Amino acid sequence: MKKKAEWSEAWQIAAVYVGTVIGAGFATGREIIEFFTRYGTAGTVGVLVSGFLFTWGGARLMVMARRIGAASYDELNRYLFGRMLSPFVTLVMTAMIAGVTAVMIAGAGAVFEEQIGWPRQAGIALTLGSALLVMLFDRKGLFGVNVLVVPMMMIFSATVLIKMVMVGGLCRPDMAASNYSLKAMLSPFSYAAFNLAMSQAVLVPVAREATSERAVKRGAMLGGVILTGLLLLNHIVLLSFPQKGDYDIPMAEVVRTFFAMLHWLYVVVIYGEIFTSVIGGLFGLARQVRVWVSIGGKWLGVLLVLLFAAVSPFRYGELLSFLYPLFGYMSLLLLWLLWRRRLPHR
Repeated sequence: MKKKAEWSEAWQIAAVYVGTVIGAGFATGREIIEFFTRYGTAGTVGVLVSGFLFTWGGARLMVMARRIGAASYDELNRYLFGRMLSPFVTLVMTAMIAGVTAVMIAGAGAVFEEQIGWPRQAGIALTLGSALLVMLFDRKGLFGVNVLVVPMMMIFSATVLIKMVMVGGLCRPDMAASNYSLKAMLSPFSYAAFNLAMSQAVLVPVAREATSERAVKRGAMLGGVILTGLLLLNHIVLLSFPQKGDYDIPMAEVVRTFFAMLHWLYVVVIYGEIFTSVIGGLFGLARQVRVWVSIGGKWLGVLLVLLFAAVSPFRYGELLSFLYPLFGYMSLLLLWLLWRRRLPHR
């Protein structure tokens, strides 16, 4: 019975990990194009490298946070970067998490505008209102949404790939250009570092509140393996879609082209993944702000939602293309320190 409960918790942790990483950029395909698919078959090698870093780095980050008793990413940064440097790092990281959450919210607006035909601001308002409701349930709300949405994303990604194989829509490796430039070689490291840095806001408190270290380790490694599989599936599909650069949400266009009857259902799944990352970002920011300022959770949620309502004038694609690569290079030091810092004893 205890073992079953442990695996159940590990799956919940894995779902939160996957749901936090698979946000607007991943689910829509824009992020995968930016870091991997634009480099052709060289990007496939990058996907595998990133997948290993997600599996190893996620487990190490969560176990490290649990062993030092970190309640927020600020406390983990203190261990990784030292007391003098950590306040600056935490401040930069908070700004990065806020920036990424802004991209997610803009992505939600893009889904409504490009796929449904609604005004972008209406989609953003609906997303922020729903996020505020989920935040009222705190950790239970975070787990509940991710456990529902992540399996749907896995099923759809596999279904789209199988359908493209059946209709002969996949390109052969020799048909795809290959670009082994320095940027292509750095991309998997910056992508994994960036996502691990952003996931800290959610993974650190989740690791601390878990019932056992074994569940944390299993959950992080299971999440890393799922992320690798989803990255690879979506990258292969996008590699075969010639018009991928013309859309804010290329994966929805792939489904519309090859699997039209399920297009609207896939739009719902994409929106669900964006929504999980919006919640993750707001959840992590709320936990960190409460370390700095004594304020009730409900009022803080309202304040954060009002602040993020200001992102509605910005375009999703422009925000992602500018912020994500920049944040990726800024996060490389975190990946290095995760490898170099000694893992504390239990």
